[in-house]
Amino acid sequence: MTAAQPALSVVVPIFNELAVLPLFAERLRGVLDALGEAYEVVAVDDGSTDGTAAALTGLRAGWPELRVLRLRRNSGHQAALLAGLLRARGGYVVSIDADLQDPPEVIVELLRRARADGLDVVYGVRADRHRDTRFKRWTAAGYYRLVRRLVGEQVPAQAGDFRLLSRAVVEALRELPERGPVLRLVVPWLGFPGGEVAYQRQERAAGRTKYPLSRMAGLAAESVTAFSAAPLRVATWLGLAGVAVCGVLVVVAVLAWAGGGTVTGWPSLYLAILFLGAVQLLCLGLLGEYVARIYTAVQGRPAYAVAGDSADGEPVRPGGTELADSLR
Repeated sequence: MTAAQPALSVVVPIFNELAVLPLFAERLRGVLDALGEAYEVVAVDDGSTDGTAAALTGLRAGWPELRVLRLRRNSGHQAALLAGLLRARGGYVVSIDADLQDPPEVIVELLRRARADGLDVVYGVRADRHRDTRFKRWTAAGYYRLVRRLVGEQVPAQAGDFRLLSRAVVEALRELPERGPVLRLVVPWLGFPGGEVAYQRQERAAGRTKYPLSRMAGLAAESVTAFSAAPLRVATWLGLAGVAVCGVLVVVAVLAWAGGGTVTGWPSLYLAILFLGAVQLLCLGLLGEYVARIYTAVQGRPAYAVAGDSADGEPVRPGGTELADSLR
């Protein structure tokens, strides 16, 4: 590999990770230096406000392989990850978070597996999540069951965003017209040969989680609506069920009237109105999710905007144009 194209790129989306950054950089550099191959680390500063940007600049002064890609605003984990992947130059590209829950030492095994078996994708699979809370394990298991049912069995269970991609996969991602793809679903969907490496997930080394319950719920909703029209079919079936129930109530009312047993009462009317109202609102909500995705796609706004790239001679252009340019 030449200096312009290192053997390996490591993409690290970072948002307010000042507390853990020195420890992460020390462990990651030790692993990568020991490889004895040309590499680069693409640290994507996703609009940090806690001094992370200054810390990255200080680290780069003594670590020439470190690139700092700065986004203009906080765009979210997936957008920052996409920005780093599309600008990485390595023959293989590994994505990893800075919280040290995914051990940097596993990168060596990911690279070895890809080369030994000729794989384009190698997923880091969490073999043991006993350090997570019971609620976290339960919600994660439910999420993976859901997406595997909707997207297909090619989505590996317990695999997050810690993975290795070949240059061919990165170029395939560049060709996608989507502005904000859910990478943990898009990558398996591409169909490249893949494998897995199991590892023990660790506790966060320092700082606070950047994925609270609200963001996990948002990721789940984004995953479902981005890859399946099943919720719309659920709305259809709920509508049909509502019609069927109403039909039964009409028959009951007619029979009661014919038998002279009709009485004035509010419970049946009250329950019927609640049921139909709930079904209608649910269906409108599901339709709204898809209309919102169409609206976002029509707007054509980039998922992120790059403010600067420390790579010498690398032009800075609006984030997301990498996807649009490839379609011309």
